[in-house]
Amino acid sequence: MTTTDMPGTPESLEPLVPGPVDLAGYRLGVPQQAGALTMIPITGPAYPGIVPPRSGLKLTQVAGYGRVELRNGSPDGVAIVPLHIGYIQDAAQNHALCRSAFLAPGAAVMFEDACCVQESQGGYLTGRDQWFFVLPVELRARALELRGVHGYSKLWNDIGELNARYGLPRRGHLEQVLSRKRAVLTQFQSRLEPQPGQLGALFFIGGRFAGLELAPDPVYFAEVWMALVCFAYGAAAWHAEPPPAGAGGPGGSGAVPYEAADLASLRAELARDRAARAAEIAGWVAAVPAGDARLREEERYLGLRLSTVTGAELAGQIVTDGDRPVYASLFARAIA
Repeated sequence: MTTTDMPGTPESLEPLVPGPVDLAGYRLGVPQQAGALTMIPITGPAYPGIVPPRSGLKLTQVAGYGRVELRNGSPDGVAIVPLHIGYIQDAAQNHALCRSAFLAPGAAVMFEDACCVQESQGGYLTGRDQWFFVLPVELRARALELRGVHGYSKLWNDIGELNARYGLPRRGHLEQVLSRKRAVLTQFQSRLEPQPGQLGALFFIGGRFAGLELAPDPVYFAEVWMALVCFAYGAAAWHAEPPPAGAGGPGGSGAVPYEAADLASLRAELARDRAARAAEIAGWVAAVPAGDARLREEERYLGLRLSTVTGAELAGQIVTDGDRPVYASLFARAIA
């Protein structure tokens, strides 16, 4: 897995607007690539007063399989639960949520529609650990469809199919990917680095749109960064990795050397490569699906609205204050 910084001119995000969400004022930064995964930073205006997910949001209990309680530990800020957040502990049945939600200051919410992600494992999660992940992108559209549906085993078949595609035993055990491949997946955390002021990102896998993540502020984004880059998108990117150079097959032939005979020619060839790469990335961004997306309001907290986004190619949830986006987790319905 290699990492590359790719020069490019920041662009407006307005062409990416799904439905009536106004993203004017947000900007794209310099793309970074690690293997099959490309991340384009998003910067823009921060929205104050939202509790970050790792330092402020706590799992307090699992009251029966498929029933997860989270608490907002802040006395004065509302928490936005990251979409499809999940928790893993040893000797316990791991769980993930199918939806986002608001938690008022100091409040606890029992998610009755959570799903178990470790078939046939007994034991309940407790408040002792707070290591969390976000569901791999291949599972997210299905998990969103299952919001409001009670049944702790409802995602096991989909997890089994994902494992089979990855060449792993066909079981409803997500830890086969998240835990046993963690050493590989966590490399994305260091090889793709958040930039100062970054509060969101576009993710592409093999040149195809995978997801758009937007946080209220850089602190929130920094706390959810590992869960997104390593697990939500890193797992699919790891699976899409080409064979190592020299291994044969796609990607196995290695880089093509420049034919430049002097420094001036080398600089010219490098400039052409950079321009071609910038044009390629611009094409990816322009192709992000958005046109048919529809919004359905799920809940409100004061002036904040949580809505579900659905479309033929795009799904996810967003939080808005009027026309202003506060949080967004939008992803491709299908990853090749």
